[in-house]
Amino acid sequence: MGPDEDSTLPPEDREPGPPPGRRPRTRCCLLKGCERRFCPQRVRQRYCSDECRRAARRWSRWKAQQSYRATAAGKERRNGQSRRYRQRVRNRQPAAPEETVPEAARVITLNFFRPLLRPAWLLRGIRPAAAFASPALLFARHGTSVATRAALVPRYATAVEDLSNTAHG
Repeated sequence: MGPDEDSTLPPEDREPGPPPGRRPRTRCCLLKGCERRFCPQRVRQRYCSDECRRAARRWSRWKAQQSYRATAAGKERRNGQSRRYRQRVRNRQPAAPEETVPEAARVITLNFFRPLLRPAWLLRGIRPAAAFASPALLFARHGTSVATRAALVPRYATAVEDLSNTAHG
C-alpha cells in the first residue's frame, strides 16, 4: 500500500476525518446574454439558474428544428403539413350567419344608480309625512332637481298622504 493522495504528513500527525476538499471555482453561465458568475453545486452544472437552463433548452430545440427543416426530409414533411392544412381549410364548412341583433342589449349593473342616490345623512332629517314622493327625495340630480320634484309630487301625493294618515291615525 502506498501513501494517501496529497499527504505530506505522516498518518499519525494528520487530522481524523475525510481529507479537506477543494471548493470548485466560480463559473460563467453559458447562456448567451446572461454570462453571470456562479458557484456550481454539481460537477457538470453549466447554467446559473433554472430559468437559464430552461432558456438554453428552448434555444436548443429551436436550433434542432431549424437544422432539420433545412434537410430534404424536413422540407418534404413541412410541405406535407402545409398541404394538409390548406385541404382542411378548403373542406371547412362555411359559418352559418347568425341573426343580427339591431342593437346590443344594455346591462344594468348593481351600482348603476348609486351615483344618483343622496347620502343617508341627508335623509335623516326628513320627516316621513313629507309632501313629496320618495323618488324625488332619493334622486339628487339628472332630472330630479327642485323644479322637477314639483312635477313628481302630484303623481305620488295621494300615496304619501295615505301613509301619513295611517301613521298618525
